[in-house]
Amino acid sequence: MSKRIITINRMYGSGGHAIGKALAEELEIGFYDKELIEIAARDKNIPFGDLADVDEKRPGAWSFPVNHEIQISQDYRAIPMNDVLFELQRDIILSLSDKEDCVIVGRCANHILQDRTLSVFIYAPFETRVKNVMKRLDREEKSARKLVKRMDKERRSYYEFFTDEKWLDMGQYDLCIDSSRFTTEEIVKILKEAYER
Repeated sequence: MSKRIITINRMYGSGGHAIGKALAEELEIGFYDKELIEIAARDKNIPFGDLADVDEKRPGAWSFPVNHEIQISQDYRAIPMNDVLFELQRDIILSLSDKEDCVIVGRCANHILQDRTLSVFIYAPFETRVKNVMKRLDREEKSARKLVKRMDKERRSYYEFFTDEKWLDMGQYDLCIDSSRFTTEEIVKILKEAYER
């Protein structure tokens, strides 16, 4: 039997990770973000860094290193570590959906679980996200602007590559929330009420 899952896709700097973590704590359920990489690394005995380097990034068009036997298919084709990680995380997400109630951030979880999840998209205006990143990472404005643009581009490219859906198509999410309009506590309350309906 499927458990109750909340998936959160988010623009970089919108606070999606912090909101997801606070929501999981409020509901007293599991929380998975980078934890999915840790599980995949442990289960397949792959160095965490090898997986973290390709997390939420689509495979590049150029050649890529083959560092692990798991990257070689049965017909001896090399498989990008991005694809390996996506499949590992997909299996973990499907397994979690049968085992426990939880919050899952990113990793195309809303697409993987389809209608078995409360699917949320957290966004905010670009300038707000730049300020958030400047404060959180102690970066100068120019650096923060570049980082926000790059991370959004990587997340969009990753999501669209693995799902064939548009990342910013708000119609595929149950709730879309501008995090600049509410406090984290208010957003958690909104999501908690939606989850408990």
